[in-house]
Amino acid sequence: MPAETTLTAPALRRALIAGARRVIAGRDRLNRINVFPVADGDTGTNLAQTLAGLLDGVLRERNGHVGRLLQRVGDDAIDGARGNSGAILAQFLQGVAEAARHADVLDGPTLATAIRQGAASARGALAQPVEGTILSVIDAFAHAMETQRGPGDRWLGFDGALDHARRALADTPRQMALVQRAGVVDAGAQGFVDLLEGIAEFIEGGPRALRMHGAPAAANDGGLPIHAEDAHEAFDPVRRWCTECLVLGEGIDRDRLRTVLQGLNADSVVVAGSASRVRVHGHVAAPQALYDACAAFGRVEGMKADDMLRQQRSAATRQPVAVVVDTAADLPADVANALVVHEVPVRVAVDGRDYLDKVGLATADFYRRMHDSASAGAPLPTTSQPPPGDFRRMFECLRSHHADVVYVGLSRAVSGTLQSAEHAAARVEGRRVHVFDTLNAAGGQALLAWHAAELAASGAHAAVVVAELERLRPLTLTWAMARDIRHAVRGGRIPAWAAPLVRWTGLTPVARFKPDGRLGVCGGLFARERAPEAFARYVARRLPAGMRWRLIVGHCDAAGDGERLLSALRSSLAVDAGHLVETGPAIGAHAGQGALLVSVQPAPGAVAGDVSPPRGSA
Repeated sequence: MPAETTLTAPALRRALIAGARRVIAGRDRLNRINVFPVADGDTGTNLAQTLAGLLDGVLRERNGHVGRLLQRVGDDAIDGARGNSGAILAQFLQGVAEAARHADVLDGPTLATAIRQGAASARGALAQPVEGTILSVIDAFAHAMETQRGPGDRWLGFDGALDHARRALADTPRQMALVQRAGVVDAGAQGFVDLLEGIAEFIEGGPRALRMHGAPAAANDGGLPIHAEDAHEAFDPVRRWCTECLVLGEGIDRDRLRTVLQGLNADSVVVAGSASRVRVHGHVAAPQALYDACAAFGRVEGMKADDMLRQQRSAATRQPVAVVVDTAADLPADVANALVVHEVPVRVAVDGRDYLDKVGLATADFYRRMHDSASAGAPLPTTSQPPPGDFRRMFECLRSHHADVVYVGLSRAVSGTLQSAEHAAARVEGRRVHVFDTLNAAGGQALLAWHAAELAASGAHAAVVVAELERLRPLTLTWAMARDIRHAVRGGRIPAWAAPLVRWTGLTPVARFKPDGRLGVCGGLFARERAPEAFARYVARRLPAGMRWRLIVGHCDAAGDGERLLSALRSSLAVDAGHLVETGPAIGAHAGQGALLVSVQPAPGAVAGDVSPPRGSA
């Protein structure tokens, strides 16, 4: 293309599309070289999702005014920013937009000034700027746009500034010892150069460049995998949660918010956005502390918390399959940690605010609030499925390090969670995400995920894992005993006519997950004082003798009864492994306090070939 003296909105829009597509095409490579600030292997995924939000939003629409286009780009980037580098890039775009908001078109000086303001805005968003990162490359690009532009440069000096950005990228290992030891360049910086190079493709090729291209290898990449445990020995496992949210309000003081977050001992703090929309990113020990701090400045939306320690360990395993569950599964914490099972949190609504199950709201705190609400006659807590974006972010990150992902999901018949995961899986490139309906929940879902993770850890491929899940699904059974059925009646899990029957007779109803994945009443117990022991006998009578079992006992704020139930089951059954778990809000909101659950599955090696389901399972 010839040299240009102005940049129009249509040309800018097409150039940004080309740049975004290049970053998205290279996201797996960026994940592989990601070692700073934490080697959790998700920088490519985060940048790709940040820019995918632009492709799905403002860049889908034509716009004839540069200022209005950039303002929409900035807003959409802030709303959809993911990760440390994604938030910095979003603030860069927001700063560019603020400087150029009145421009119909961009001439050279206006574009250079806007990019310089974007660079300053990006640096100002960080509590502790670090050189040798995306910031250094943005600064080099901005400085060159201001000072190195020549009369023959195309697109107002863009091509010359890109050369300076490339040199700054190659210099990142010298500026940061961590990157140098890993033998790579900074992943966020490489992502920014990828964006610029995609724009350069448009400059060179015009509209025909608007297609997906694979990106070349990063400088110093060499195609070698990064060992997370070696690449980031300085990682603080205490601040293991990469936490984000969007804060909406009026007159938000970003400097004061940044100071408040630093007072939480947060690391990698980025506060990006405007006075009305702020994207917050930080590495913290307790995600809810960050959300609570942000809530003092405005309405909190778009909460996200990724376990960086588990992401690191997952990337280091090199196993073909990664296993994912949602937090409706009562998976014992030691099992999830040992086998590196990834969890997508259910949403919990309490007192007018949303929380991330088991991440932002501890299970014990959920039951305390449930009790307080019931006592005060206030609305009881409710739950909802994770949005597809939560699953998609998890799936895409894991696909960068594993050939396949298997999601072991909550029964479709009782929740929309599985459908949310299916929507996300359909958008993951390569379709290597396998969504499995357990037709179960709580401990039953957890038992299936547990076995899937064991198979994955042994090196099994996805087809083997899914086939074993299919075989074990009808043999994995869950029963629930509810002493107070008001919550189950309210949620439609138990018919309304059962409530007076239970009150008049003293019957304690028992429900189970049926073969179609629905939860239904299957019997009852006339035992108040010794209900846990009676429940254990009820379950044991419905299982074949002479078989070893894995089992998980769940309790809803009734640890003492749960211990009695587990002990009674150990006396009645040959238990290969048994765990007591506090059942989370996804079930507890419907079962109510005092409910007990039993989930059983034949222990590994206890059955072979085709085995009929245990008695009472049909």
